[in-house]
Amino acid sequence: MSVEHRRTPSLTWSRPSQAAALFLRGRTAGTAAPVAAVVGTVLSAVNQGDMLLAGGGVLTWVRVAVNYAVPFCVASIGFLSARRAPPAPTHDRRPDPDHHR
Repeated sequence: MSVEHRRTPSLTWSRPSQAAALFLRGRTAGTAAPVAAVVGTVLSAVNQGDMLLAGGGVLTWVRVAVNYAVPFCVASIGFLSARRAPPAPTHDRRPDPDHHR
């Protein structure tokens, strides 16, 4: 286990609900926001630049928002993927009905 994981166990997850909680509480924002800012700006300039310079309509601004939202989500998923912990073992003490002694 890496030193980072030992120091910040709250940044690891094993269930999807824990990953969603990290995402919703903004734990991924420090990593994802700078990526989204750079990639979203480049995508918007390349794909919507002429429309933005012409004033752009509502649809143009929706596309610009998506240009920022998609890299934010991708970077967040990457951040969370690197912090996934194996699920805790379950200790099922019930006897196996198929096991013959």
